[in-house]
Amino acid sequence: MYHFQSLADVPHSPAWLTIGVFDGVHLGHQQVLRQLVAGASADSAASTVITFFPHPAVVLGKIANPSYLTSPDERAALLHQLGVEMVITLSFDRALASMSADEFMAELASRLDIRRLLVGQDFALGRGREGSLPRLQQIGEQLGYSLQVIEPVHLEGERISSSLTRAYLLEGAVNQAARLLGRYYHIGGRVIHGDGRGKQLGFPTANLDFWTEKLLPANGVYATWAWVAGQRCPAVTNLGVRPTFDQQAPHPHLETHLLDYQADLYGKPIQLDFVARIRPEMRFPSVDALVAQVNQDKKTAQEMLDDPS
Repeated sequence: MYHFQSLADVPHSPAWLTIGVFDGVHLGHQQVLRQLVAGASADSAASTVITFFPHPAVVLGKIANPSYLTSPDERAALLHQLGVEMVITLSFDRALASMSADEFMAELASRLDIRRLLVGQDFALGRGREGSLPRLQQIGEQLGYSLQVIEPVHLEGERISSSLTRAYLLEGAVNQAARLLGRYYHIGGRVIHGDGRGKQLGFPTANLDFWTEKLLPANGVYATWAWVAGQRCPAVTNLGVRPTFDQQAPHPHLETHLLDYQADLYGKPIQLDFVARIRPEMRFPSVDALVAQVNQDKKTAQEMLDDPS
């Protein structure tokens, strides 16, 4: 797979193309991507995704404090896993936002031999979203590509979307988010030194330094799978401000206790797959009460991971 950050670096070649933010690469996105990859392969063309960072809504002032389901690199890796050959992550800025649909598509066509453009039902691009589906079809007739519109995907009566996925995560319903993503929601980071309190209490935890713009599920305790050097380990993870000890924490902490794992983790990258929420975060009247609850959380996490249904 090729991941470009500029159109100037893209080789001119036949391409089937789709355009969008694709945050999360959920099952709805995957419907588009499967058809993109299969069609491009049959047409001896490169399956190509153009995506943007930051989110256009941030640049246009519609979102003040962005949080993403996937970083640009995570997104590119997920697209690659689905068979996409070329990912082009464009820096979305005011100059790009001011381009008309005609200008933007003409710029793409100067870099790529676009044979087909695949988009969703509610897709539009260009200044003021002037590039509606009928307009994109007209532009395609001028530039030599055909337009294919993909129907939205529904799951148990819900239309799959990035916004619905975010809503579930903000409620702590990570199992529901996983249904829409087709995989567990994950957060990765490098293990850093914490205050050592968990080790003192008998359950050492790995504190993760994670991307600050990554969307965090609701504060609470979760059953998770921790991936360390390619090995999957059961874990119980706490996300929050640790109110029993620190009621003034400015940012949530993410710390995980790997069940039956003894090796030193400091400095190592870990990915946490969120399987299910065990309970909300709470303040305990004593350290003994906290320890008792953590021991129960460990048992609950193991049971959930043994039978995630």
